[in-house]
Amino acid sequence: MGEIPEKFFIPDVVDVKQRKTDIGPPHYKNFLPPVIQKNYGNWKTHEILGPGLMVHIANSGDKLWTVRIASPRLLSTTTLRDFADIADKYCDGYFRFTTRNNVEFLVSDESKVKPLMDELKAKGYMIGGIGPRVSNIVHTQGWVHCHSSATDASGLVKCIMDELADYFTTKELPNKVRIAVACCTNMCGAVHCSDIALVGIHRKMPRIDHESFKNLCELPTTMAACPTAAITPDPAKKSVKINAEKCMYCGNCFSVCPALPIADPVNDGVAIVVGGKVGNLRTPPKFSRLAVAYLPNNPPRWPEVTKTIRKIFDAYAAGAKKHERVGEWIDRIGWEKFFAVTGLPFTYQHIDDWTYAFTTYRTTAQVKWVK
Repeated sequence: MGEIPEKFFIPDVVDVKQRKTDIGPPHYKNFLPPVIQKNYGNWKTHEILGPGLMVHIANSGDKLWTVRIASPRLLSTTTLRDFADIADKYCDGYFRFTTRNNVEFLVSDESKVKPLMDELKAKGYMIGGIGPRVSNIVHTQGWVHCHSSATDASGLVKCIMDELADYFTTKELPNKVRIAVACCTNMCGAVHCSDIALVGIHRKMPRIDHESFKNLCELPTTMAACPTAAITPDPAKKSVKINAEKCMYCGNCFSVCPALPIADPVNDGVAIVVGGKVGNLRTPPKFSRLAVAYLPNNPPRWPEVTKTIRKIFDAYAAGAKKHERVGEWIDRIGWEKFFAVTGLPFTYQHIDDWTYAFTTYRTTAQVKWVK
């Protein structure tokens, strides 16, 4: 064998590090404002100055002001360009999106804070969401995009924020409240770990179009898509059959097989879960739990859903102690009293019959009786 051509040699480590590729995003530190770059990891404190304004103070004495506004999450290029123009005008081009889809403008010059806020108000942007308030609602695609959605996330978010807008802009709560919407049980949204959340649910099994199955779908991938193994072959029809006892109406099968549609305008609807959180301050992170098993889809304003969210929200605002999150408030008063103060019905769907549910059962003899 001859010598190996030079082009097949692996470059040394230095060359690999310097080489630019399209694999993964660029490093976030390249986009930090200069004041953050200078004081990275060396901040002293922060102070909330208003519903949508706070200042971070470094040990060096440098300050950075944050102005937060709500966003609809699904943004047009026109809106994004407007954000960029505002950031160029007041923030040296620096702004960011939070994990809850708030937009934060980062200002290093105090003299530009008020003009920035005045222009945002003049353009109709809603300033707020910092501190013990409702934050922007994180949500999935809904009917506008998702093929397996059971409800419309964008429509629900609009209705809920119209109802709770004062708690974003002015009014305070015992603690911050994070709201999320997922348009189906596959949960692209953070509904499993939010204070109050909505989940779109299907209540009927997928319908099987046997004639189309052999032309549109592959048997192995369709069976593999089912998390409960409810789908099995149907050789007689050259199709599949679904075990009604195992199906949990998730719609995963429709993602890989268009011959198994699950959307049902009459029976699809919304469930409400409460008590989740990500933070570990005071208590560990919590999973959300079922509060309302089903509410109907009634667009465009979803009155039943909005009214129920308001009931839960008002009960929390009136009964929680300072700094308590929704889940911590429920743990303190007990689920029995939660249903009493909210007026929500307790139904058989609230009884957890999952195989390993014993890990979440209340296993002591203590019961918090409702007075």
